Amino acid sequence: MPFSEGSGSRARAVALGALIRTLRESLGWSQSRLAAELCTVAHHATVTRENISRWESGKRMPGAWWLRHLATALQVPFEVLERAAVDRRHFITNVMGGSIAPLVASDLIEHGFAAALDGSYPSMDDWEHTVATYGRDYLTAGAGEIQQRLAADLVVLQQQLDTSRLWAVSATLATLYGKTFPGTDGAQALRWYQHAATFADRSGNQDTRIWVRGRAAIALGYEGACLHAADVLAEQAIALGERPSVGRLNAIMGKAHVAAIRGDARAAMVLLEEGRRVFDAAGSDEADSDYAVPWWRFNVFISLMAARLGAERLALQAQDEVARTLPASLPRFRTHLQMHRGLMLVRAGDRDSGVAQARAALDALPADKHSLTLGMLMTEIERS
Repeated sequence: MPFSEGSGSRARAVALGALIRTLRESLGWSQSRLAAELCTVAHHATVTRENISRWESGKRMPGAWWLRHLATALQVPFEVLERAAVDRRHFITNVMGGSIAPLVASDLIEHGFAAALDGSYPSMDDWEHTVATYGRDYLTAGAGEIQQRLAADLVVLQQQLDTSRLWAVSATLATLYGKTFPGTDGAQALRWYQHAATFADRSGNQDTRIWVRGRAAIALGYEGACLHAADVLAEQAIALGERPSVGRLNAIMGKAHVAAIRGDARAAMVLLEEGRRVFDAAGSDEADSDYAVPWWRFNVFISLMAARLGAERLALQAQDEVARTLPASLPRFRTHLQMHRGLMLVRAGDRDSGVAQARAALDALPADKHSLTLGMLMTEIERS
């Protein structure tokens, strides 16, 4: 698709090209590999490495037909590429999860300098309390609120990184910060998960190294985003140690969701059984922290995985367990279950009823309790 100079098309082509490049690199692919994948998903239509290069440099804009096949090859919803191509400003402010606005960024920078000028840095005990607070708040607060609070704390924390314990704190907070961006962005979420893994490695704390990668894997797997990256992060977490842990459990269930999305029911069920064994050893009774996987949350994982596979009996069993044990203080996860049921209806062939049920459940949840994950689940249901 050619663009008209001076019409804004050039800027959109450059923005779209940068996104295509970032998503390709997140999969570890060369331009030639992406061209080969496109030829496969587009039923062997001709596309070359040179075509990819022109798209990524913004010299040409792929048309709607190629955008759809690019979305399939790059494992992201079509809307992500479409919005980047149509309206760069809309893409930045909406698809990227409401990234920090200039005035907000100004306040954060000022906050960081103020801490440096008066030496009022938090103590190690303060930071560990902050980490625990975020673990609880993440389950109830909206993504926008968490993102801005985390940004303020990360601005200060980066000035203090002189001990392994502070690197572990930064790894945990960076993981949660990445979770406030849509996984389908492919730039922000993955970048922060990668930063978090690097910070965890710098800390030398094995539990943190595994948890960070496992949390990122289940986030991407549950969201159905960047499946290759989810697999890689999960494999890294699993390879770091065989001891049962919440991080290892998250990694295994992240891989199970990737297998379910790819239609590999056998692999998904094998992984689920392994997840059950790890849960029996490492599951937590703590019900209100993002750092724990209690029985109700494990069954939320199972519910969506089974809904994706069309395994209705397994999904309903998991949903009954969640309904029985989920704390009343966490209504957002009841919305997850209702939306899973909507996905089951769609998988069973009743698309209109399934979409309507999922939309009604999402609309009934107060807007300030919405998460990016619920929005992505709604998109998956509408497109199934």
